[in-house]
Amino acid sequence: MHKKLFIPGPVEVHPEILAAMATPMVGHRMKEYAQLHGRAKSKLKTLLGTEGKVYLATSSAFGVMEGAVRNLVGTRCANFCNGAFSDKWHDVTLRCGKQADAIRFDWGKPVTPEAVEQALASGKYDSMTMIHNETSTGVMSPLGEIAEVMRKFPEVMFIVDTVSSMSAVNIPVDTLGIDCCIFGVQKALALPPGLAIFTASEKALKRASTIEGRGYYFDFLEFDANDAKDNTPSTPCISQIYALDCQLDRMFAEGLELRWARHQALADYVRGWLAERGFGLFPEAQFCSQTLTCARNSRGIDLALLKKKLDESGFAFDDGYGKIKGQTFRIAHMGDMTHSDLDELFAAMITIMPELA
Repeated sequence: MHKKLFIPGPVEVHPEILAAMATPMVGHRMKEYAQLHGRAKSKLKTLLGTEGKVYLATSSAFGVMEGAVRNLVGTRCANFCNGAFSDKWHDVTLRCGKQADAIRFDWGKPVTPEAVEQALASGKYDSMTMIHNETSTGVMSPLGEIAEVMRKFPEVMFIVDTVSSMSAVNIPVDTLGIDCCIFGVQKALALPPGLAIFTASEKALKRASTIEGRGYYFDFLEFDANDAKDNTPSTPCISQIYALDCQLDRMFAEGLELRWARHQALADYVRGWLAERGFGLFPEAQFCSQTLTCARNSRGIDLALLKKKLDESGFAFDDGYGKIKGQTFRIAHMGDMTHSDLDELFAAMITIMPELA
């Protein structure tokens, strides 16, 4: 039995996308692949609002997140941490042998422009990392305001994970001045996992050229050299890229502004349903994610039992992450999801726990 996914990724994949993945195979050094790669790359530039370089990497997003550290951190990195995945990025930075400090925020709180400015004003850092949309806590940090602060520190690499926000909200990479924007495809893009996408500004490529020990698989200069041929340094996940090309067409057919509005409407719908049943939000309302809702278990329900019963009924449900497991639960509303999908979940929840009606 297929379980319908309401977890924060992977999310449900449309049958049209699965069909695109069945496109007959081509060789990755054939002109047919270069045409596919170039076509997808051009569409991605429109999605990202960039005239700069966009690269495709066969890995999870964390592969490129590690790659960004290896390529762009010279002296010391400021890792802004407000949840499990930003904490992990700090750990990865240290494991790469880089000097780094974690600037921490309580779980449920956003990275703030004031904290970014205070840290970078010390002059200790030549790079910073942050996660735009921290899925462990359902917090979306104010990227536009942080980007304004970053303009004061042009020597600092602005490295941003948009794994669970890209395509659900407007993230104009060039306007924001992001040096390296990284995301996977299994969340708001609603593709199967296994493909990561990233940008590198000219400033980032120049920095990479001065860094030793970049490795090979995620060497930004290798990606850039192959980009000139609409290709990748190593064999790419070709079926995934067929799917990406198809999904980008579907996104543009929907309309990007309508897509962003749909994600906001779904977020509002979920939060309204939860509020009517006495559940609070884990983050402050103004910093709630547009792609998932992290709710407090205000009513003290048995989330493990609810998860088990939903699983038996054909729904994948998340009962919190890490140290807030059981205290919170998360409902994803991203990708190609609709109101009717959420209604299916809510009806199942009420059937299992009639007190939620």
